[in-house]
Amino acid sequence: MNAETPNSSHEKTIKTIGGAVMLPVAIILLFGSLALLIYSIAAGVKEAGHPIWAGLVLAVLGEIAAIVMMPGFFTLQPNEARVLVLFGGYRGTVRDPGFHWANPFYSNGPNTMGALAERRVALQAGSNVQASSGGGGRKLPRFKISLRARNFNSDKLKVNDKRGNPVEIGSVVVWRVQDTAQAVFDVQDFENYVRVQSESALRHLASCYAYDQGEEKEPTLLSGVDEVSQALKRELQERLDKAGVLIEEARLTHLAYAPEIAQAMLRRQQAEAVIAARQKIVHGAVSMVDMALRELADKHVVQLDDERRAAMVSNLMVVLCGEAEVHPVVNTGTLYT
Repeated sequence: MNAETPNSSHEKTIKTIGGAVMLPVAIILLFGSLALLIYSIAAGVKEAGHPIWAGLVLAVLGEIAAIVMMPGFFTLQPNEARVLVLFGGYRGTVRDPGFHWANPFYSNGPNTMGALAERRVALQAGSNVQASSGGGGRKLPRFKISLRARNFNSDKLKVNDKRGNPVEIGSVVVWRVQDTAQAVFDVQDFENYVRVQSESALRHLASCYAYDQGEEKEPTLLSGVDEVSQALKRELQERLDKAGVLIEEARLTHLAYAPEIAQAMLRRQQAEAVIAARQKIVHGAVSMVDMALRELADKHVVQLDDERRAAMVSNLMVVLCGEAEVHPVVNTGTLYT
């Protein structure tokens, strides 16, 4: 966890009055005041020739109070929270799902999504709206924030690995809002903040590892997938702590050499594969030749001098290591003719 900044916010959970309790009160107040208003006018005019002023004033105040109470009702779905802000001051966060009533003067905005996030939402909705880099965004309705897990798929980024080779890399990040106060008050737009910091962390991570050839026992992007993913998760969490975001998972989804060097690297990999295969073939052939010579000597099948042993080794190595099929020449004479 990062050190706290002087202006960092912290979430505090508060309880509200149940909406089912306050709704009958508001309805009774609304219709009761309306009935009192009608009675004050009708009865007062009939008996005294003018409305009953005390009842009229009380009825008007009751109607105003009922109307003012109405915006205080709100609902929350599971894994949804509302940040309560009163006259610019943070009062707390409601996390309990259900029907609630709170101070009707709690703010209904104006936290906004950034232009890039707004454009992404518009594209997902099939709209052709183009959002400029400036401009505002759409409001988070009533400061409601989803606490559900979200996926962010980064674009394919072109970066240089530890050895300077250009590679294409992409990742998927699973995240959720953990501290609603930090998400709303400590960053301008927490969704856009997650996007930018995720791409920045991915670029930095790619520059810390080689693609497929590191030092001895050094993890690489290609072979050390689990270790690289954990490193990406740790770096993302450090960057996003100030936004109140919890990283649940971060993994690479795309990894390849950049097109301009892909063919050259493919040929290098093919050459390395051929060398590795040849080494294994030679190792096996030497073992087989050694076994054949020892078996012949131990069972006294034939006695070979150094020259004939060398010739036999040469012939066996050609047979065992050659790529094409070998056609033997049968010698019907002696070994020395």
